[in-house]
Amino acid sequence: MHFSGLTDTVEASAREYTLVADPRGRLNIDNSRNTYRPGDILNLKGNFKSIFIFNMSGTAAKPIIIRNYRNTVVKIGEPDWNGGGNSSACEFSNCHYIRFGSQSDRNMIVINGSTQAAREAYQDLHIGNRTDNMEICFLTIMNGGNGIVAKTEPVKGDPNTVYPNLVIRNLQIHDLTITGTKNEAMYIGHTATYWDHTLNQPYYGSPSKFTPGHDYIQPAKWQNVKIYNNLISNIGLDGIQTAAIDGLEIFNNEVTQWGTQRNAAHNGGILIGGRTTNTNTHDNYVHDGWGEFCQFYGSGENRSGHTISNNLFADNQGDGISMRGTDNAIVRITNNTVACTKGNSLRINGYTGMKGKQIVNANALIAPNGGHGVNIRNYIYVEEGGDAIEGTGNEENKKFQTPLEARVNTAEYYRPQQGSSIGNAGYRRK
Repeated sequence: MHFSGLTDTVEASAREYTLVADPRGRLNIDNSRNTYRPGDILNLKGNFKSIFIFNMSGTAAKPIIIRNYRNTVVKIGEPDWNGGGNSSACEFSNCHYIRFGSQSDRNMIVINGSTQAAREAYQDLHIGNRTDNMEICFLTIMNGGNGIVAKTEPVKGDPNTVYPNLVIRNLQIHDLTITGTKNEAMYIGHTATYWDHTLNQPYYGSPSKFTPGHDYIQPAKWQNVKIYNNLISNIGLDGIQTAAIDGLEIFNNEVTQWGTQRNAAHNGGILIGGRTTNTNTHDNYVHDGWGEFCQFYGSGENRSGHTISNNLFADNQGDGISMRGTDNAIVRITNNTVACTKGNSLRINGYTGMKGKQIVNANALIAPNGGHGVNIRNYIYVEEGGDAIEGTGNEENKKFQTPLEARVNTAEYYRPQQGSSIGNAGYRRK
């Protein structure tokens, strides 16, 4: 996917429009008649309680750009929302090839969601109903329930809303600050393995146990998703949660203080969820949170590959990297530093079908189990048929009971100090 440059460079001939809220403080655009066309620039001016945009499409060469009016701050959202309609601050429905964000400063467009008791049901930014080919960039998102939700719900009787008939493509999310959400900061991709239209609820079991006569489908998948350069903090549930994506790259993000609800079922700093294939999680800094740093539930179907590499995972209250993939997924886990967990550094569970040997090379595994009473199994713990093969020589994993033993500077991203035996192992900040 190609958009105009990230500094918002556009053609001199581009048409520009300035859009303001209606008397109720809202902006609703149904572009079915193509009022706004590829290459147009829509400048938002002032404050908005909500923005809903439907049926708007640019092209790959000429995306529609939605940004703040030059040199002015735009505020979107309804902090006083406590139930009822308009439960999203900003929503895109059946939209394609759109760049939404300020030109280069994430403080120029601020989405501020509900702070009330019902905030769990409020979505700050919703990308739904077949919307794809989107670039979301240079925003601040705060409060509300979910920061970003990006998925298409299956509609009973409409085969064009389900997989494999519908594959939604090309999503970039970058240079955002997301803070203070009640639920997930990012909810990218549908988490249901199957959807039971008969009961109108998700189903996560095997097809062999389908209820006869029920109508089961699989929700649409994303293809080609990149999430990078984001700062995520003070999040109630998962930080970056993903699912149902082929071709996922998560990199250069910082996630901290996630899992503040203390919910053991929703506690991943970065979550590579079910039905993900061909994923690459690298160069992230996940630290000082309650839950697990990185959770992997991805699939090995069609010989898809997965990589978790050069991440710094430091200081939490659970396991470090937790793995429960399907379809014999194989993950290359290389050059990560996993430090100061209250549980195991790496935990590999084969119960859901990830029985192959995970490739675990050149990681620095420091102070599992709180650094107290450390057993060799606390570094790499395998269970339920899970397995791993560890590197040797220059690819050997280095294991230390304490940061002092590792001789790393915890104040400088666990950088090895002179005399450290870490060698080539572990994270290196680029």
